[in-house]
Amino acid sequence: MSDYQLNSKLFDKDVLQEPIRLGFGRGLKTAGIKNKNVVALCADLTESTQVHLFAEEFPDRFIQVGIAEQNLVTVASGLAAVGKIPFASSYAAFNPGRNWEQIKTTIALNDQPVKIVASHAGVGVGPDGATHQMLEDIALMRVMPNMIVIVPGDSIEAEKATLAIAENNKPSYIRLARPKTPVFSTVDSPFEIGKAYVLRDGHDISLFGTGIMTYQLLSAANILAEKGISAEVVHVPTIKPLDNDTILYSARKTGRVATAEEAQVNGGLGGAIAEILSENLPTPLIRIGLNDRYGESGEPNELFDFFGLTGEHIAKKIEEFVKNKSQYHREY
Repeated sequence: MSDYQLNSKLFDKDVLQEPIRLGFGRGLKTAGIKNKNVVALCADLTESTQVHLFAEEFPDRFIQVGIAEQNLVTVASGLAAVGKIPFASSYAAFNPGRNWEQIKTTIALNDQPVKIVASHAGVGVGPDGATHQMLEDIALMRVMPNMIVIVPGDSIEAEKATLAIAENNKPSYIRLARPKTPVFSTVDSPFEIGKAYVLRDGHDISLFGTGIMTYQLLSAANILAEKGISAEVVHVPTIKPLDNDTILYSARKTGRVATAEEAQVNGGLGGAIAEILSENLPTPLIRIGLNDRYGESGEPNELFDFFGLTGEHIAKKIEEFVKNKSQYHREY
């Protein structure tokens, strides 16, 4: 039985909602208080990325590089080489969208412990449209050797993840959504790099979610329960390294798998789980997210509905999938 501590008001109308990036800002400030070697850099988006919380507290440890994302990460790599712990922040569309090659050659290749902070990821950026809706970043970053990839599910977890990567001595990527989203965890909920967490037990299908989609999977599981479908919900905040043991244990238990992410399913969480299932436990799988297409302009809630990323839409897809796909068995 899952012992993960969920927010007791998770499905109340007044459930706490915060931007995940705010949790990062709080975590960065705390990391700076704990370690004088923590420094922050930004590409002219200090308040949007919440780096201003650190900059106001430690102005002598903050560098504003301007709209120069390639320079952002190369300067950060240099700082890491002399013992600093740099957090390099911008919008995901530009970081890593504009500077992936510099991240590869100056950070990952040299195994420098720079923290790439990608704010405003996914379709939730809203009216800015497809050019600013970074959907490919999980795939881009998880194929990069030495890189840790983390997608927090809410603001509390983002704060914990920020503190964790400040201490891991590895190149790390953290993906942050823009809009306010429900806080499903608590200060007592666990977070450890490389761990996935069972939030709800089930036996008919395993629902693996990352980022803000985990809340939507919890909502979908409630709807499915009313239809007699028992869905296990597993939160996967670390995409790399993936928690293969927890994922395979759940998949073996339920015999069916669904993944959900606010990103391209090709190469993202869906791709990563498809890889480990194909190699270890061939299992019926449905991947929910953006499937080989770009985003649109609109308000975040409109876009989540349009792309089928709400609990209601997901529940319909899962119900149909369960009806038409037999559970895995050893003879497959």
